[in-house]
Amino acid sequence: MILKNGWLSELWHYRELFYFFIWRDVKVRYKQTVLGAIWAIIQPFFTMIVFALFFGKLANMPSDGIPYPIFSYSALVPWTYFAGALTLSGNSLVSNAHLLTKVYFPRVVIVASSTLSGLIDFAIASLLLLAMMAYFHVQPTWYNLLWPVLIIPLVILATGVGMILAALNVKYRDIKYAIPFGTQLWLFITPIIYPTTLVPEKFRWVIALNPLTGIIEAFRATILPSRQVDWQLLSISLLITLFVFIIGLIYFQKTDRIFADIV
Repeated sequence: MILKNGWLSELWHYRELFYFFIWRDVKVRYKQTVLGAIWAIIQPFFTMIVFALFFGKLANMPSDGIPYPIFSYSALVPWTYFAGALTLSGNSLVSNAHLLTKVYFPRVVIVASSTLSGLIDFAIASLLLLAMMAYFHVQPTWYNLLWPVLIIPLVILATGVGMILAALNVKYRDIKYAIPFGTQLWLFITPIIYPTTLVPEKFRWVIALNPLTGIIEAFRATILPSRQVDWQLLSISLLITLFVFIIGLIYFQKTDRIFADIV
C-alpha cells in the first residue's frame, strides 16, 4: 500500500498542529524584519531586473515577442516560491529536531507546512504581476483564472521533492549544502530565462522531463494573451509531479520511524 492505514485520518486529527506550524513559519519569516512582507516582492522583482538587463538587453535573449520583464517575472513568481519551498522543506526535519525526539505527530506535517507557508509570498508577488500587466498593456483574459489553480501542482511537486530531501537530510547532512546548489542548476534547466522555442525541437522531449517545464510554461501562458497553454506539455508535467509525490511519500513513510533516533 502507498499509504499507511489511517494516514489521511491521522493528518486530519493533527490539523490544528498543521495550522500552527504554518503560522509559525510565516511569523518566523517576517520576525524582526524592517521590510516585512515586501521581501516577497523584492526577490523576484530584482531578479527580473537583472535578467532583463543582462539576458534581455545585453544578450538579446528571445522572449517570443513579449516584453522581457513580464516574460521573466511571470515565471520567476512561481519559481521563487518553489525554490524557497525546497529550501525550507528540505531542512525542516533537521531544524525541528527537538520536536522529533520529544513527542509523536505525523512528521510529514513539518514538511508540508514548510511548503504551504510560502503561499503568502506567492500571493503578494502575484499582485505586482497584475501591476506589471497594466504597465505593459497586457489585457486580462479568462486564462488568468488558471494562475491560482496552477499553484496546486506546484505545491504537490515541492512537497514531493521536499519529503525526499528532508528524509535524506536527516541521514546525510551534506544535503543541506546540496539543496541551494541543486536549486541553482534547476533554475537554468527550466525555461525561465529563455523560452522553450529556443531549444531545438528534437531535444524538447528532454526538457519536458523536467516537471517544472510544463507548469512554468502554463503559468506564463495564463498571463500572456499571445500564448496558448501547451496542454500536452502540462499533462506530462502533472504526471511526473504525481509520480514524484508518490515516490517521496513512500520513501518518507519508510524512513520516518528512524528520524528520532538519528536526527
